[in-house]
Amino acid sequence: MRARNAIVLILAAAISAAGQIPTAAAPSTAVAPAKPQDPLNRTTPQSSVLAFLDACHSKNYQRAIHYLDLGNIPAEDRTQQGVELAQELEQILNSDAQFDVAALSRDPEGDRDDGLAANRESLASVRSGGQTIGLQLERTELRPGVPIWQVSRDSVQLIPELAAATSQSPIERHLPAPLVNYKVLDTAIWRWIALVLLAIVIGSLSRWITRGLLLLVTPVLRRLAPRGNWGMFPSLLGPLQVLLAAGLFGASIPWVDPSAVVRLYLRRTLALITVLGVVWLASRLMDFGAARLRTVLDEAHSTMSRSVLPLVSRVAKILILILGIVGVLSSWGYNTTTLLTGLGIGGVAIALAAQKTIENLFGSVSVVSDQPVSVGDFCKFGDSVGTVEDIGLRSTRIRTLDRTLVTVPNGQFSMMTLENFSRRDKMLLHFTLNLRRDTTPGQVRSVLQAIQQILKDPGIETGPVPGRFIGVGQYSLDIEVFAYVLTVDGDQFLKIQQDLLLRILDAVAAAGTALALPTQASVDYSALNQGQAQGQEPPGAAPAPVTSPSNGRA
Repeated sequence: MRARNAIVLILAAAISAAGQIPTAAAPSTAVAPAKPQDPLNRTTPQSSVLAFLDACHSKNYQRAIHYLDLGNIPAEDRTQQGVELAQELEQILNSDAQFDVAALSRDPEGDRDDGLAANRESLASVRSGGQTIGLQLERTELRPGVPIWQVSRDSVQLIPELAAATSQSPIERHLPAPLVNYKVLDTAIWRWIALVLLAIVIGSLSRWITRGLLLLVTPVLRRLAPRGNWGMFPSLLGPLQVLLAAGLFGASIPWVDPSAVVRLYLRRTLALITVLGVVWLASRLMDFGAARLRTVLDEAHSTMSRSVLPLVSRVAKILILILGIVGVLSSWGYNTTTLLTGLGIGGVAIALAAQKTIENLFGSVSVVSDQPVSVGDFCKFGDSVGTVEDIGLRSTRIRTLDRTLVTVPNGQFSMMTLENFSRRDKMLLHFTLNLRRDTTPGQVRSVLQAIQQILKDPGIETGPVPGRFIGVGQYSLDIEVFAYVLTVDGDQFLKIQQDLLLRILDAVAAAGTALALPTQASVDYSALNQGQAQGQEPPGAAPAPVTSPSNGRA
């Protein structure tokens, strides 16, 4: 979730930065004059038509007439006739199901490959009287150095004829007046109701279609490849249903015929849904591929399958999501080149604001590439021990012996001293026997020989002297035992260690000695003091005992 929030933050900052990219500064001695701009935003075919539709939507037809070339109309009639022509052109564009504002060129020079003159751009094509009539935009100069795009004069003359041909649909003639006359975004209420019902029907239909295809395709695939894992197909139903529904709804929009503005918003929404569906489908397929690859690598490369694959999969999903978002922005008309440039410029500010996040990201790369631990390893980190359950992009999660889940940021985890118990090739058996001080040298030799024989086992690795007499302590005679148990299973080690210790204790008892145990002797000092005061030993008194914590005898 945090990774997703970080991506949204990066894109938002990039878009903001893209709009603020500084241009190359001129020398300080000369300031370049600002390039004149058209206040009505008629610099490209798309921006001119969008501004015209926006003015019509706000019912500002006095502004909308400036997007029409009214040169063939007398000056005294331009205002009145211009308003009527603007209203009729709005009606034409709203009723033309094939008209798409997003398809118009965003280049100030227009589309040079459309087969028209360099200063011409196709606006819309309308059927009238059995023939197709096209409306065009024309580039003129508002004043020297300020080119603008307007509906051409010859196209303006065709507007009344085309408006009459697209005046009212046959359906509207049979509907109640409120459903036809009341409009939202220049689209009648009945069309909005039709869009909602269409979405519901297509959603249900796409669900049944995808389920039917699953039932038909699965048996065929199982016959063609019996060993294939086709159980992943149900997980693809969701993204396939979304893609099918988006495609069907997009193909059905011309039947409802909403206004041009609504069509623009609907197509942008469908583009977003389609891209998200593709990202969703790609993520599911990637999960399936990772699962298959994990099955192949589990036997020979279990470390890679449990640690590297999940991280690579997450990074790939994030990259797919970023590419999808860039694709959506491109389809919406944004300049993705400027956006990517903004990402580079905004990356400096983001890096300063998200130092810890970037540190953790590189920490995860370090942990996965260096592999001091892997998922499933039992390790010691700092003062804690536990089993690694997940190595993510930001943090590593470890299950401790108390069954709590500790989350350590990867930046910190990569700098810790890690002791990996799961990487041991054998386990150390090391302890010291403390024999009683009164143990004779012969008994010590007998114990050492017994230890030598006990450790002669195929599952035990010893040196030349596995049991050695290392010295005389203050209260005991000390024998050190040093060997390796050839196992990496902790439970198996404890079982072997328990058996060896019991056998060594039997050997100590058989030698006629025992382990040194501390003892205590109590003295009645009140009686002793009373006897000394009377000049005699207390009754039953004996010489003060000499206690030895090592052998327990006075």
